[in-house]
Amino acid sequence: MGLFKKKKYIRINPNRETVKEADIKKPVVPDDMWQKCPSCKKSIYAKNLGVNKVCPNCSYGFRIGSKERIEALVDEGTFVEWDTDVETEDPINFPNYLDKVKATQEKTDLHEAVKTGLGQIGGRDVVIGIMDSQFIMGSMGTVVGEKVTRAFEKATERHLPIIMLTASGGARMQEGIMSLMQMAKISAAVKRHSNAGLLYIAVLTDPTTGGVTASFAMEGDIILAEPQAQIGFAGRRVIEQTIKQKLPDEFQKAEFLLAHGFIDKIVPREELATTLSYLLEIHQVKGGDGNVRN
Repeated sequence: MGLFKKKKYIRINPNRETVKEADIKKPVVPDDMWQKCPSCKKSIYAKNLGVNKVCPNCSYGFRIGSKERIEALVDEGTFVEWDTDVETEDPINFPNYLDKVKATQEKTDLHEAVKTGLGQIGGRDVVIGIMDSQFIMGSMGTVVGEKVTRAFEKATERHLPIIMLTASGGARMQEGIMSLMQMAKISAAVKRHSNAGLLYIAVLTDPTTGGVTASFAMEGDIILAEPQAQIGFAGRRVIEQTIKQKLPDEFQKAEFLLAHGFIDKIVPREELATTLSYLLEIHQVKGGDGNVRN
């Protein structure tokens, strides 16, 4: 008797037909129905995040892609993307690097970790750069460095302001020293843009770390940040091990940086488009031909 187990059956209709219990489909909860906030750690019903993907408990902005950023910030139909023909190379022959880049391009439908171009915000022309953490964590390699540098150069040539939205894990290790060189390369272009008397607004989103923080993210004339965004250079554990001290819980959060003078203002995501439009309006200047330039 112990060699056999009786199979469980249940009745499912008036005709007294039976089926195996295992054959009945059990309720399935979709994977994306609930989201856990990386900042306050609370579980949130996905629909409660709204179109802006903002935590209702702590105002943390969930990570969104460059396409969503453009839709939210740029006047509809005005954005023209630049430099999608710049190709990634493998300067240090890192194993399977180019395969990873190609696979990421196919998966995300992105050219690289930054999207640059010309658009309008509030009816005013502006050069825009938006980093995307979906592409190898927004890491800065030679293509990202080239595209951002060209964006600043074109803004200088056209006498236009530039807005950079940063989101990066830092320099791309697969490109070695070539990725680190982009910091100085971009900074030189930022300086030339500044020397021309033009406006640069940096918007720091979660996360902005590493070489991006150590270069153009912190070089804006005006530096904004989203609530609860992680912003810093080295990681918390590296710093604690170096200084032999315990860091505050809020360390490297946008609010901590604001209190210590590293950024100028924290702007909720739903107010960002209006804020940028206002800043462009009050900083407009006249060009050499007498026409108003933004």
